[in-house]
Amino acid sequence: MAIQFNFVSSMLILVLLSISSIEGQGGGGGGVIDVVAKFGAKVDEKTDLSKPLLDAWKEACASTSPSKIVIPKGIYFLSTATLDGPCKAPIELQVQGTIAFNRIENFKLSGGGVFDGQGTTAYKREGCKGHDYCGSLPINLRFDFLTNAMIQDITTKDSKQFQANVLGCKNITFEHFTVSAPDESPNTDGIHIGRSDGVNVLNSEIKTGDDCVSIGDGSKNLVINGLTCGPGHGISIGSLGLFKNEEPVDGVTVKNCTMTNTSNGVRIKTWPGAEPGTCSNIHFEDITVTNVSSPIIIDQKYCPWNKCKINEESKVKLSNISFKNIHGTSARPEAVKIICSATLPCENVELADIEITHSGPTGPAVSQCSNVKPKVSGKQNPAACSAPIPAKPTPTA
Repeated sequence: MAIQFNFVSSMLILVLLSISSIEGQGGGGGGVIDVVAKFGAKVDEKTDLSKPLLDAWKEACASTSPSKIVIPKGIYFLSTATLDGPCKAPIELQVQGTIAFNRIENFKLSGGGVFDGQGTTAYKREGCKGHDYCGSLPINLRFDFLTNAMIQDITTKDSKQFQANVLGCKNITFEHFTVSAPDESPNTDGIHIGRSDGVNVLNSEIKTGDDCVSIGDGSKNLVINGLTCGPGHGISIGSLGLFKNEEPVDGVTVKNCTMTNTSNGVRIKTWPGAEPGTCSNIHFEDITVTNVSSPIIIDQKYCPWNKCKINEESKVKLSNISFKNIHGTSARPEAVKIICSATLPCENVELADIEITHSGPTGPAVSQCSNVKPKVSGKQNPAACSAPIPAKPTPTA
């Protein structure tokens, strides 16, 4: 196995995370190799970390006993490093902080390594009141302002907050990307994307306690294809409309995905009575759902923890949205729920070839609509927009 950090120019910021990359057969004994104490790495943001890191890796790889390479807390400059195997014993690469890749062109991160956030102690959210989000906690991986990037064959697990955060990127692809966290881990979105253009999530697997993929404002030309999601909260656009000056979401395609035991399938969520925005050209197609609580949902009354102006209408305009060939089972009767704004009704919504049955004992699947007149084609089970809307909406996570 090789862990590759390949880029043109970079600043690698290392601050509160443990990264494990282990292969080979274990043995007794072992040792700690500190790249600063033993190999003279400099925490000065300008001296290249490459040689100390490679020297430490060479020593660890040759050892017949398990080793741990430690990169102490600080900010380091790293130009290029390829950590090659096979090695004679397990190796743990421990970075004592968040790892961020910032303002890089032509970047690739690959090699089968595991970024372990060791977040299980944080999931209880002790000391938090009123909701399950507790202050600012470390994110396993940050990709900020990258251009032409590939993240391939990488695993992130048990982050204390988001597993991976994508901000201000252009043309970045996640392929065979794996996320692993328990379903009780709060606010641990698998991949959170914001203000980025040309993000691709391909043939990946995400198990987590929040959205498998969450799509924030300013996201454009996004493709999610071949994603397996569950447990988690499904694939969500939003929440939108909470903050001032949010940028439009435009051009999202989700295809060939599987949702299993998730609280939502494919979802758009906006806050009522908050800030204006737009979300358009959104297409969900060829989706399989198994025991999903809310397989198809547009929720413009999104109000977690009941902290919103629930009696007001959302100011986010939704248009050109399609749900095609979505099939499977719903854990609750409300298999399709499209709740749009009364002041800005959804425009050009399409439901085509929907086949979702309720897996529970409380009656057949139903479809609820408000402030929308969808175009309907193909099979519709449940019958489109056939059920009444309850007087009080059900809060969603």
